[in-house]
Amino acid sequence: MTALPDCYCPLDGTRVPSGSLAWCCPSCGGPLDLDHSPTPASLGSLSGRANSLWRYAECLPLPVPDCTLGEGRTPLVPLTEGVSAKLDFLMPTLSFKDRGAVMLAALAARLRPERVIADSSGNAGTAIAAYCARARLPCTVYVPRGTSPKKLEQIGAHGARLLVVEGDREATARAARAAADEDGVFYASHVHNPYFLHGTKTYVHELWEDLGGRLPDVLVVPVGNGTLLLGAALAVAELHTAGLIDRRPALHAVQAAAVAPLAEAWRAGAEDLVGVTPMAPTFAEGIAITRPPRARQILRAVRASGGAFHTVTEDQLRHAQLDLASRGLYVESTGVACWAATRDDGPLGATLNSRTAVVPLCGAGLKTGLAG
Repeated sequence: MTALPDCYCPLDGTRVPSGSLAWCCPSCGGPLDLDHSPTPASLGSLSGRANSLWRYAECLPLPVPDCTLGEGRTPLVPLTEGVSAKLDFLMPTLSFKDRGAVMLAALAARLRPERVIADSSGNAGTAIAAYCARARLPCTVYVPRGTSPKKLEQIGAHGARLLVVEGDREATARAARAAADEDGVFYASHVHNPYFLHGTKTYVHELWEDLGGRLPDVLVVPVGNGTLLLGAALAVAELHTAGLIDRRPALHAVQAAAVAPLAEAWRAGAEDLVGVTPMAPTFAEGIAITRPPRARQILRAVRASGGAFHTVTEDQLRHAQLDLASRGLYVESTGVACWAATRDDGPLGATLNSRTAVVPLCGAGLKTGLAG
């Protein structure tokens, strides 16, 4: 059996040995990173490999698991001149979260905990429930009151136990973290567990392969807890260090204007969150996170790439969803945030000029219906 890499705290360097059920740094309580610096395979060597994210085996910290559902290798289609969309809503559970969830389920299957728990506003919970079902692992998912009924139905259909928390997304996370400290529990946290990030990074490895060994000038990424953005930063670093790309794309992060703590910190020039951001209603419920635990890492990654933060209004989200639907793409209201920012009337669209860009369409419209 392949040995697992250790985890470590990026803030104070505390190490957590492989095989541990610890879900955070025992010293500061912060999220962990993985001591894993792989070298990607060359473009030519990928031919004939499995048509899933597991084709990038050299970069993944786990071997192909029994619980795979063939996740990854989603289509890349043009939207406008210079801007393409990666259709990550065409995953087994209809969201990009499958990329990370399969890694968590595979890790849990190796560690054999008594039970698995997760917290989510919907998509991560459905993905973890599905892959735990595939791995025959008992699973409990904590969700906030007000989660989309369609997502609740999907979680329950996979056999997971649902615990609805009275309160917002932050209250839900606190409830799950309290349970995570119990003996024999594996906390399948898409925020704290670094294996999730090593799943989401395959989004960029696929783009690199699809574009013939290059990346676009700009990667536009929705940010709540930042798991797709941080995964993208990991992949870009791997490809650049290996000499497989000669320049790094700029990472442009998008938040809903209604709940934009990271964008506010960015505008203030801060290295961490500033003040307390209240929760407000938004169509982009999946990225409505008031206190992302990896805030410092997210801000640092965007700055290092030469990118920026952008916010979109509720009207822009609504119009972007209808616009994509008119192009044949029915995407949930959170998943259209990047297109809302990149359209000609969006905060990024006017500044792209001739630069190429890719936006992820992260979740299927069937999960939430139309905004408004």
